[in-house]
Amino acid sequence: MRRPVSCWLLALLTCLSFVGPSAVFAAEAPTHDAVTAVPREEDWWTERQEVINGRTKEQVDLLFIGDSITHGWEGDGKDVWAKYFAPRHAMNAGIGGDRTQHVLWRLQHGNLEGIRPKLAVLMIGTNNSNGEDNTATEIADGIKAIVTELRTKLPETKVLVLAIFPRGDKPNPQRDKISEVNKQVAAWDQIDGKNVIYFDFGDKFLAADGSLPADIMPDFLHLSPQGYEIWAEAIEPQVAEIVGPK
Repeated sequence: MRRPVSCWLLALLTCLSFVGPSAVFAAEAPTHDAVTAVPREEDWWTERQEVINGRTKEQVDLLFIGDSITHGWEGDGKDVWAKYFAPRHAMNAGIGGDRTQHVLWRLQHGNLEGIRPKLAVLMIGTNNSNGEDNTATEIADGIKAIVTELRTKLPETKVLVLAIFPRGDKPNPQRDKISEVNKQVAAWDQIDGKNVIYFDFGDKFLAADGSLPADIMPDFLHLSPQGYEIWAEAIEPQVAEIVGPK
């Protein structure tokens, strides 16, 4: 004897009520390593993570998040930082060598605890672009996951998502991958120009022929003091508008 259609529908709805909507749509979420939050195992990395977490006890109006290029604000960029950002209660949450998955883990384990910055400046993804480690789409997914984490934990904080900087002395396949990442991030539906702002000023580092001058990026990846000055000047209008003037 066949059951009425209404019985089958009731059984289906009962099943879904147990598994929940997240289980039904779980397959739609990316599951690759660029979006899988993990820590790193080096002792110095753990120590740096603890230092960053300790800074959350201070007033933070401006937050920088990223890898060694952001970490470098405490090295070759320290004088520029002192000029532009230190007076604005800025905090540096950069760790050399980090990838999207490491930043995602850090944001879930203390880097955002107790702070309410007016603006977060994010620049991450170049380390994911090495070789065949991640595709452009996977890297873009990782950046989006970080922005989602920021918007969830800091809903009143505006996020300035910077395009990954060009790297390599001349145009090369890795630069092409980075350009594709930037293109995908720029088209993300959460980039609204108000709460999540995308900004690409990578061309300011390049010479007319597309090469990277060594006086701006000595190793064609990390910035010199001149490179940090270019960065600071490029984002100054957004920082001034959201955080306040120097």
